[in-house]
Amino acid sequence: MKKPLNSMTVTFDSRSVNEGFARVCAASFVAQLDPTMDELNDLKTAVSEAVTNAIVHGYPDCVGKITLSVKIFENSLVEILVRDKGRGISDIEKARQPLYTTGGKERSGMGFTIMESFMDQVTVRSQPGKGTAVRMKKRLSVRLGAGGQV
Repeated sequence: MKKPLNSMTVTFDSRSVNEGFARVCAASFVAQLDPTMDELNDLKTAVSEAVTNAIVHGYPDCVGKITLSVKIFENSLVEILVRDKGRGISDIEKARQPLYTTGGKERSGMGFTIMESFMDQVTVRSQPGKGTAVRMKKRLSVRLGAGGQV
């Protein structure tokens, strides 16, 4: 992949109150591409799910750090990375199955399914005891005047 046209990274505590911050942060950065409201909502929802997974599953018994990175490439391609250094996932394929959760009965087990439905591509890398990285990509519609140029 080519060098991004613009990028940003922010790190925050794995507290549930910061999920909204992460959504707004990613949406504000991507707003420079003039996305449609649907595209913006898709990105915000995917970020919300990835950050919530990191909070609930990555750090179930402690507060750790979550890193959110957003990169913008040519032709309105957006790449979002949500990374934690928490407990990790022992079986990624199982974790990506709809309705599977390790978060108790109050969790729906639909996080990865939701991310996949709103993004063009979702990749997950994880090591037990070392953390998880969720990389999501979406090509936004090129609108007059935006065109992925920053």
